[in-house]
Amino acid sequence: MAAALYDPQEGYYARSAGQVGKAGDFFTSVSVGPLFGRLLARHIAAWHRQCGSPERWRVIETGANDGALAADILAGLARLSTDAGLEYVIIEPLPQLARIQRKRLVEAAVLESATALADDPLPSFVLGNEVIDALPFHVIESDGTVWLELGVAVDAESGVFIWQPLGPAAAEVAGHLPVMPAGYRTEVRSGVRDFLKPLAAAMTKGGRMLWVDYGFTRDDYYHESRTTGTLRTFSRHRAGEDPLDSPGEIDITAHVDFTGLAADLDAVGGQVVRFEPQGRFLTHVARPWLLEMEGRTDDDAKKELRAFQTLTHPGHLGSRFHVMEAGF
Repeated sequence: MAAALYDPQEGYYARSAGQVGKAGDFFTSVSVGPLFGRLLARHIAAWHRQCGSPERWRVIETGANDGALAADILAGLARLSTDAGLEYVIIEPLPQLARIQRKRLVEAAVLESATALADDPLPSFVLGNEVIDALPFHVIESDGTVWLELGVAVDAESGVFIWQPLGPAAAEVAGHLPVMPAGYRTEVRSGVRDFLKPLAAAMTKGGRMLWVDYGFTRDDYYHESRTTGTLRTFSRHRAGEDPLDSPGEIDITAHVDFTGLAADLDAVGGQVVRFEPQGRFLTHVARPWLLEMEGRTDDDAKKELRAFQTLTHPGHLGSRFHVMEAGF
């Protein structure tokens, strides 16, 4: 999965940005328009005030893709007059995306890794929209007695990729799961903690991390009725279930185990302060903005209110995504 998505030359995310949006392969909250970023900017500005409005501070974004969310957040912070002393940093290991981001966002720093930021930790707000679901995961299957990890091999006769049992899964990968009936297949992520560590090291006390994604708590994720897991592929807005088909040309994802994410945040020094549907979170953040919109009937206001409904309505994106925020 790491190679199929993140190989610098052949990986799905290594090519020119264009995977997101109506013309791409999947739709995110950023695709709705700039309102999502502007509302996040309000939330970040509120945290900045709670920190005493430090003279130097950072926003650190991961999974920035073409930089659209960063541009919307920066514009929102500027409109709120909360951009003084701000260092906006994007963590982007893929060269092609990094070039696109630098060209679009001259006011942001684009770094291959967050490791160097630990030499100059600042009050920081770390965020990622649909990032955790795209981190590589293990596919495991129960034989009724133990969990087997599934790997990928090339079939000698057909020459196509096939699943291949690798033997009992490592304890740290599936140790938290009860053994399910034979044939039960699911996913586990083992690298989230290592992903979070350098981000946490870049922050001084009082920092925040906010992750927006789709997923379940552990009891729901690994419920006995969810026999085929949550692995999905996306291409041109069509969902599939075979990640071995056209690797490098399709998105590969699985839902987030939010119970596991909370444990990983705790392990790197964070404490979850918020876990709720995106609709509830954005409605709370948007209250001052909604008051400002009262009485407006112009076309721009109508457009923004439609965007807000798409972002928050349970039938649209409001219940599909959840927000987990941790304080440090």
